[in-house]
Amino acid sequence: MKPTIKHLLAIASVTALVVACASIGSPDGGPYDENPPVFLGSTPAPFAMGVKNKRVTLKFDEYVKIEKAAEKVVVSPPQITPPIIKTNGKSIVVELDDSLKANTTYSIDFSDAIVDYNEGNPLGNFAFLFSTGDRIDTLAVSGTVLNASNLEPIKGILVGLYSDLADSAFTTKPFDRVSRTDADGHFTIRGIAPGSYRAYALQDANQNYIFDQKSEMIAYLDSLVVPYTEIRMHQDTTWIDSLTIDTIRTVPRVHYLPDNLVLMAFTETATQRYLVKTERPELKKFSVYFSTGSDSLPLLTPLNFADEDAYIVESSVDHDSITYWMRDTLAYYQDTLSLALTYEYTDTLGMLVPRTDTISLVAKKTRSKILQEEEKKRKEAQKEREKRMKRGDTIPETTPKTQFLSMKVSGGSSMDLTANVTIDFTEPIVQINDTAIRLFKKVDTLWVPEPHLFRQKKNALMSYELLGEWKPAMEYKVVLDSMAFTGLYGLHTKRQETTLKFKALDQYSTLFLTIVQPKPSYTVQLLDGDKVARQKRIEKGQADFYFLKPGTYYMRIFNDRNGNGVWDTGLYDSKEQAEEVYYFPGSIQTRENWDYTQEWDPTALPIDQQKPNDIKKQKSDTKERKSKNAEREAKKKK
Repeated sequence: MKPTIKHLLAIASVTALVVACASIGSPDGGPYDENPPVFLGSTPAPFAMGVKNKRVTLKFDEYVKIEKAAEKVVVSPPQITPPIIKTNGKSIVVELDDSLKANTTYSIDFSDAIVDYNEGNPLGNFAFLFSTGDRIDTLAVSGTVLNASNLEPIKGILVGLYSDLADSAFTTKPFDRVSRTDADGHFTIRGIAPGSYRAYALQDANQNYIFDQKSEMIAYLDSLVVPYTEIRMHQDTTWIDSLTIDTIRTVPRVHYLPDNLVLMAFTETATQRYLVKTERPELKKFSVYFSTGSDSLPLLTPLNFADEDAYIVESSVDHDSITYWMRDTLAYYQDTLSLALTYEYTDTLGMLVPRTDTISLVAKKTRSKILQEEEKKRKEAQKEREKRMKRGDTIPETTPKTQFLSMKVSGGSSMDLTANVTIDFTEPIVQINDTAIRLFKKVDTLWVPEPHLFRQKKNALMSYELLGEWKPAMEYKVVLDSMAFTGLYGLHTKRQETTLKFKALDQYSTLFLTIVQPKPSYTVQLLDGDKVARQKRIEKGQADFYFLKPGTYYMRIFNDRNGNGVWDTGLYDSKEQAEEVYYFPGSIQTRENWDYTQEWDPTALPIDQQKPNDIKKQKSDTKERKSKNAEREAKKKK
């Protein structure tokens, strides 16, 4: 009887699965990867049904070992107790500790963890399947997990499916089927039964396959995943030798779909607020640190020093780290400061409630210790002076050096036209003499006074900036006269002059960027490597960057949905994905005195193909192996 089309498709499906799940993996490139171990057989057999034994033995044609089993080997359904995996010569033994579920397909995905003993050649993409019931599920889905903030592939993150479509499944029960990503962020989940599923990724901190900690990185798909297969015809070529073709056949192959899932992973903003630590690194100041920010500063109530105008507060933008600079000498000379700290605290119900802690702050170096060290130095200096006098040496008269307030002023002979002069101090400033701050421009050989603006930098207690109308190729001079600034502890600055020379226009380039089908919330970032060099909101599809230094730049866009100017992460409870990020798939090379025009459609390429390899931090295992093999070859030639 001739086989029906249905029978042929079934045979093709099983044949393809065997090739994918229990065969030689494709070499990853390079001379040392041409001969990976060959799988010979197993107990139970591949795709065996009705299995009751929790022990699996795999046999190979040479001595093998397992590399990074805890990172690479994944059993599905997930095992709460990790399996015991041992090598024995040419065999690998896997012992499952958890009880086997009835009528369930099990898969042991080794990825490329199986390597030969001597050279470490990997048996890539190797998985073993068996069933405890009378059928074996053969569907599979594949895809990639990327970091939502920068499109980096994420290595080693769990990816799982739930047949329970409720949102609560992710936070209350382990995955039904699970896999783990490789160095390219790629994953394949095997042994899936027909049906509809929810897909998630989880950086599982406590290894329970449940999202139950806000610090765990996660990802989820908004749409359902419905696995299916397609039979596609492929040409299979048989060669007589390297130059002569024997036959070309058209053969059916099973494709397991979907195979292009992309999950964007993020870590939620921490919401549990608690006091992390307090410290007093110097007598003059102390700091408090919280796990997350707050809309308001905590309330301090001094217990052993005066409360009124006791300190100057230096706080981060969201009040998660705060430093208090003590004003009163009598107060900060105390070895221990006692105070009551009242702040917002997250209780066991997840609610913010007021909490008061009594805190004792001991300085790392007490006042008495400082005085002892100063006295010791004075006595040593006196002894040295007496020795020199006995020898008849001439002892010069010494006068105490005047101590000035430390000040750092930026400047130099190659200033960018977009830069301003910054002035940084080591303690808060309590008095500024505006008339002692002057700016001059050099006209021919004369220094001509220039208008300027001097102001404190935003959210920076001890940093200031001087703004001027800078002209290309011009030279300026900043003069800060003596006593221009007085610090909190009475010291003032000494006179200081700083020269500035700004670059000429022909030393820059300009980039005119046009965005195809832009959203009004798009913000483009010009990157110098992985650092943001410039950022601009796209207006009417345009973003122009002037005064660019020659160099190599990359670009990315984030969809600033809330308009706050920064990329924001997601939130699972409210089903809010992280703000979308897109990368320009190449680089921009700029040269002096050139203008560049670039058009960019951020959605033209699939998201997992956008980020240029030159700025990817997560490198492929294949590239690492090729690099190692190249090193080996070089050593051999030597």
